[in-house]
Amino acid sequence: MFSMLIIVKISVTIAIVLALSLIAEHVSPRVAGLLAGYPLGAALALFFYGLEISPEFAAISAIYTILGLIAIQSFAYFYYITSLHVRKFIIPASSVMAVSGYFLVAWLLHFLKLSTLCTTILSILSILLFVYLFRQIENRKIQKRIRLNFQVLCVRAFFAAAFIVVITGIAHLVGPRWAGLLSAFPTTFFPLLLIVHFTYSSEHAHTVIKNFPIGLGSIIAYGLSVSFTYPACGVLVGTGISLGIATVYLLIYNFAVYRGE
Repeated sequence: MFSMLIIVKISVTIAIVLALSLIAEHVSPRVAGLLAGYPLGAALALFFYGLEISPEFAAISAIYTILGLIAIQSFAYFYYITSLHVRKFIIPASSVMAVSGYFLVAWLLHFLKLSTLCTTILSILSILLFVYLFRQIENRKIQKRIRLNFQVLCVRAFFAAAFIVVITGIAHLVGPRWAGLLSAFPTTFFPLLLIVHFTYSSEHAHTVIKNFPIGLGSIIAYGLSVSFTYPACGVLVGTGISLGIATVYLLIYNFAVYRGE
């Protein structure tokens, strides 16, 4: 049973990362950035929390996942700022600063004890703040695509799969507060950002970053839904309902903002 869960975690995560990467190349980095805000890694983490520990544990963690959106946007901001000012070893330096920034902000957030309403309001305000901070980034499309090979695909998926396995494995040790904050770690966004930056340019990576925060509204919708539906309906039904709500958010936003494109 344990080994089967590990296989499922790895397989599903790999499939999600590869799909996002292909979208970035065959549709646009803007769309991939928006979809990267979809509750992919968070949904996987919360699902396995509920399955392996309890629906109630996952429901509490979901609220801290919402709070963790501040940390994940800080990750994107640190990556963006570092990549603007560093001239050598841009990708490693940006990655180190981004990950460090994420854990610093997450550590500060774990001291907060907020109601669900206050958590939601604070997270929404953070999205508006980062949308403002990224407002001057231009959307760049990929003009000349590389030919993908097996090694590139493996690099894209390995990191995300490894992190999902680790955080779901230690969740019962760290409690629902840290488990929720860790589930917000950019397990799919980070490898997507790295491969776009490495394969194309910092401008294309910045396009992904620019459109990332607004997609995070779907994680707020998802987390709120999980906090109610997991204890009431169970993990499977609650996941289905929550993913449906998150999907509706992105569809409405995409239609309202980009219908003219």
